[in-house]
Order: sequence, then C-alpha cells, then structure tokens
Amino acid sequence: MTDNPFPYSRSNKRYYTWDYFLREKFGGKVSKVSLDGGFSCPNIDGTCGKGGCTYCSYAFRRQTPGTLLAQFEAGKNLLHKKWPDTVGYIPYLQANTNTYAPLEELKAKYEILLRQEKVLGLAIATRADALPEEVCDYLAEINRRTFLMVELGLQSASDKTAKRINRGHDWKTFLEGYQKLFERGIPVCIHIINGLPGEVREDMLTTIQEVAALKPACVKIHLLHILKGTPMAEEFAQKLEDFQMMDRQEYVNIVCDQLELLPPETVIQRVTGDGLREELIAPLWSIKKLVVMNEIDKELVRRDSWQGKRQFANIF
Repeated sequence: MTDNPFPYSRSNKRYYTWDYFLREKFGGKVSKVSLDGGFSCPNIDGTCGKGGCTYCSYAFRRQTPGTLLAQFEAGKNLLHKKWPDTVGYIPYLQANTNTYAPLEELKAKYEILLRQEKVLGLAIATRADALPEEVCDYLAEINRRTFLMVELGLQSASDKTAKRINRGHDWKTFLEGYQKLFERGIPVCIHIINGLPGEVREDMLTTIQEVAALKPACVKIHLLHILKGTPMAEEFAQKLEDFQMMDRQEYVNIVCDQLELLPPETVIQRVTGDGLREELIAPLWSIKKLVVMNEIDKELVRRDSWQGKRQFANIF
C-alpha cells in the first residue's frame, strides 16, 4: 500500500507479520500446526520447580511418535479446510517444554514430523533452562537442512515478576539459553506476556527494550489470560491491589508502544491471543481477537507510527 510507510507489508499492517514473512520465504500461505509432543517441564517435575508457571494450564500427556503424527494429520486437515491454498505446513511443538527429554526421544519425534509431505520446517517451544549443549548441536544440524524456529518463553525481564509467577528461572538464565542458540545461528522467537501481576507500563516497556536489544528473529506478544484451574486464577480471585487486568484500550496502547521500540526486521508472530472460551475467566474482551488486532492497526495509523519508529527512543 502506497500510504503505508512500513517496508515489510503488503497490507494495512504497520508491523512485520508472520504471514508476510512466510509468504515471502515460501511463496504462499503456510500454516502452523500446533501439537502436544507429550513432554514434561523442568518447572513441573521438580527440576527447577513444581506446579509450573502460575498462569499455565497445560496438562502433561505422554505421546508417542505415532500419536504425534496422528495429531499432525488431524490439524493439517482442519487447516486445509480453512486455507485450501496452503503451500506447506510447519509442525509446532507447543505444549510444555519440547527440548526436555533424552536426545533420542527428541530425534524420534522431530524427524517423523520433518518427513511428512508438505512439511517446510519445524517450530519448537521450550525454555531457556532446557537447552543442553547436545540438544543445541542437534537443533543447529536441523537448522542447516530445513527451516527451524525455536520459541523461548521469557514473559518478563523482571526477576521480581519471574519469582511471583513461579517462572523457575531468572533473566540471566534466559540470556544464557538465548546465547546458546544465537551463537549457533538458530532463529529464536521470544514470548512476552503483558499484564502480569504486579507489573505496570514501565515494566512492560523495559521487557520489550531488553528483548529488542537481543534482535531476535521473532517476537510473540501475549495478553495475560486468567484460566480456570490455574494458581493465577486463585491469586486473581483475591482481588489484590497490584493485580488488575488491563482494559482493551490500555492493552492496545502498550502493544503499539512496544511495536515502536522493536527492530523493524523482527517478525511479530502474535500481538494478542484468545484463551479457550470455556476456560477463560478474564479479560472477557480478549475473546474478540480480531477486534483487538484491528484496534492496534487503527492506533498505529492514529499515531502515524509503525514498528521500529521509536527503536532508540528514551522511553522514561
């Protein structure tokens, strides 16, 4: 669009979308298929903590390579009905910590997915404290032969927040894990969550500045969801003074602030999310994800702004 000043866009989006990146790389629509690989988590089994992060609702379900493949086929078929022009698929090992297993188990599960028809690569969600050297070397080998994206949950750069949400590691540990991948040339997508308990605007902007300085391949910006059955739901029910949910406009504003501070070359895989309706306690406005995304687009236009416009600005 001639009236859009952002260079990495062919639409009204003033940030570098995942869809745009994939279409440019692979020549058409690419669908990401979310999977549960049956892995546990060091923050669940007692290695670094128990109970998991307080917002987490994932259950640990043991999966074999065969059942993993059945998941992938079902997900692929569902996405094909929605986007019949899809040129290929990226299996996304999403649930829990998908590098937290013996190397041979990882190889069995990763490789069976990579061998499937029309698979263009692999996305792996994990934690910075679950990246032993031999696993990183194997990931580097995958990255040399196909497309790979390792997704690292950070959520917040604040150690105070990490402790409150029972994250199980601190900022220093995150940097050490990120460096292992970075030095091997492995693309990383960093996840952050806006609206965590105890955090204010300055905390969220500090997190995005720390992330921006790392110049990751991708970023996912999540909205905190309070889900039934989680420790955070219990904390939310206490109505603590420093734990208030953002309203929609507050969230839109902070996301636009964050986009302005990120390098324009960093792909934005997500700017919000929608929890399962039957599990969601708050915020209920998040159910209308497309409305939130449209409001972000409109706010960037209102500001005459775009991703990276204030990349080196002093925000405080």
